[in-house]
Amino acid sequence: MKATFMYGAGDVRIETVPDPIVQDPTDAIVRTVRACICGSDLHPYHSLPKTAEGQSMGHELIGVVEEIGSEVTSVRPGDFVIVPFAYSDNTCVFCREGLHTACVHGGWYGTPQAAGLQAEYGRVPLADGSLVKVPDIDPATADEALLASLLTLSDVYLTGYHGAHMGEVAPGRTVTVVGDGAVGLGAVLAAKQLGAERIILMGRHTARTDLGVEFGATDVVAERGAEGIAKVIDLTNGEGSHVVIEAVGHLPAYQQAYGVVRPGGIISRVGVPQYEEAPIGFGSLFGKNARLAGGPAPVRAYLEAAIPQVLDGTINPGKVFDRTVSLDEVPAGYAAMNAREALKVMVRP
Repeated sequence: MKATFMYGAGDVRIETVPDPIVQDPTDAIVRTVRACICGSDLHPYHSLPKTAEGQSMGHELIGVVEEIGSEVTSVRPGDFVIVPFAYSDNTCVFCREGLHTACVHGGWYGTPQAAGLQAEYGRVPLADGSLVKVPDIDPATADEALLASLLTLSDVYLTGYHGAHMGEVAPGRTVTVVGDGAVGLGAVLAAKQLGAERIILMGRHTARTDLGVEFGATDVVAERGAEGIAKVIDLTNGEGSHVVIEAVGHLPAYQQAYGVVRPGGIISRVGVPQYEEAPIGFGSLFGKNARLAGGPAPVRAYLEAAIPQVLDGTINPGKVFDRTVSLDEVPAGYAAMNAREALKVMVRP
């Protein structure tokens, strides 16, 4: 099969590798219907050291079950499924508490335990706990927009939802979303679904912020740094935002977040942090009695509720996809996202 590997910063290649096989009785093999490139994939695209063996890439997938291990009971060949970006058993203490990305038996794709999913087929460990079937949909005849929205449930929309959930978004609250990437836009849509009264989107790319407004943003702040903070403070009558969802992962975005959070508010981080140290002292969190939340989104915990919302048209998060490429064209997809010529790229096998 064809699969995506990264051999260093900016060096993405499509290789031919053996098809995956069932290695454990709890595995499933899934044939890709749609995959995609994540904003977090751009972090190694910028900084991955050169490597001879290459890094297997991809963690977002919808597909059809082709084969199952002897212990798998919840899905069977032919089922159309969503593959969350982390696999989990859905039974351990942390999964039962809704923290599937902390599963004691779980793990990540693009690792020695599970190859990346920007490929024609994927091996899914712990299939009973990880895979969620999409009912009554034939992907061969399904509408392209529906497939796009279902694909966002493997990561990007539900990561934005996780940011809103962990920030305790509720009716009457003001929410500021830092970042106009696909996760940030998903956070806007989720905040709207959770009843936020005002949603301020901090972003400067008009095509993206226009989609943010369509998703529910009431205000757009293009300014950054101190100027952007001042604009949000002014929009909130000097009070700041009850909830700030940081969807970028770089330190300046976190600095904007604690600059605009209201005293007693919550900063919810879902952008993968590209820094190890961040201020938490008097001038950032402590002085405001502000709280810090967020983390890797346990999308498996949210899937059963989100799938019907997509199927009945309540939400259409697939609008974040603005380019589709073949698997052979994935390197060009990375380049387009890196150059901000594309917001999020979908991959057809």
